[in-house]
Amino acid sequence: MSPPRLATIGYEAATQPDVIGRLRAAGVKVLIDVRAVAASRRAGFSKTVLAASLNEAGIAYRHLRQLGTPKPGRDAARHGRIAEMHDIFNAHMAEPAAQKALAEAIAIARDKPAALLCFEADAARCHRRIVAGLMAEELGCEVVDL
Repeated sequence: MSPPRLATIGYEAATQPDVIGRLRAAGVKVLIDVRAVAASRRAGFSKTVLAASLNEAGIAYRHLRQLGTPKPGRDAARHGRIAEMHDIFNAHMAEPAAQKALAEAIAIARDKPAALLCFEADAARCHRRIVAGLMAEELGCEVVDL
């Protein structure tokens, strides 16, 4: 059996059809939303609308709020303080609720090809890179940024 596949995707500069198209082309079967707040000013990316559109495309949706960046971390990222955001997020990941959500994400990705979704287009500037790294370590797989 081949190792599970894990991808990440940011929708900052994309339309919903573009994101869904990239997910389908990559063979993603489950999208794991790792935003603390699954609402968006960008059309098509709020939780309910996104979940419905993904479902129509044959992709399951799961929002794991506890894998999102706490507000101080989001504020740091918004102001370009990426190292500070990473420090805040790493501390957050030590909390039991975050560890439980991480275990759930790992179980999902072990079962089906999965992708982590957040807003930031550049994965290197986003907390999803940290989540993906933790998951990949456990799953023994590579991470692909779509």
